[in-house]
Amino acid sequence: MIARAAEQAGAVSGEGATKGGRGLPPVETWNPPFCGDIDMEIRADGTWFYMGTPIGRAPLVRLFSTVLRRDDDGKTYLVTPVEKVGIRVVDAPFLAVEMEVGEMENGAVESGKESGEPVLTFRTNVGDVVAAGAAHPLRFQICGDNNELKPYLTVRGRLEALLSRAVMYQLVERGETIDVDGMPMFAVRSGGMVFAIMPQAELEGLSR
Repeated sequence: MIARAAEQAGAVSGEGATKGGRGLPPVETWNPPFCGDIDMEIRADGTWFYMGTPIGRAPLVRLFSTVLRRDDDGKTYLVTPVEKVGIRVVDAPFLAVEMEVGEMENGAVESGKESGEPVLTFRTNVGDVVAAGAAHPLRFQICGDNNELKPYLTVRGRLEALLSRAVMYQLVERGETIDVDGMPMFAVRSGGMVFAIMPQAELEGLSR
C-alpha cells in the first residue's frame, strides 16, 4: 500500500497540484476491489494510528492522506488503482489548523460575485490549502449537552476537515447577523457565499 501510494503521488507530481503545491492522485476515478479493513484509525485530534500506535512520520501521514476517499456508504478508505482498504475515522479525517483572511481578486471572481469580498483560506494538518466557498463549503454542528460548536470544511470529495478550537474562535470572531431566507442568522462570509452558523436568536439564548 505504501509503495503504491508513493508511486501514484509521484506520478501526479506537478500535475493537478493544490494551492499548497501537492499533486493529488485521481482517487475518485478508481474502482479497485475491496480488500478488507486494516487496523488504522484517525483520531479526533488528527493523529493517525496503526495497530494502536501513533504514526510519527509526518511525510508518511501526508502520503496516506493523498489516497483517502470517503464513499457514499459513509466509510473512509485508502485507495490505489489495485486495492481499497477500510480505515476508522473518529470524527473528520483532517484538522484545519490555520486560517487566513483575504479578498476575492478580479481574476478569480465568480459570476455574480464582486472583488473585495472576503475569502477564508484554511490549511490542514496534512498540508491541504483550501479556500471556503461554493466548491468548499463550511457546515456547522451543535453537539453534546454543552452545545459545543463544531465547524467543518469540505476539503475534497466527501472528505472534511474539523476546524481546530483556535481556528474556530478566529472564524466565530468574523460572524455577523445576516438575513437568510427571511431569518436572522449568525453567519460568516467567504468566496461570495454565506455560511449560516445558527439562528441569531439561538446564539443569544446560548449567551445568556
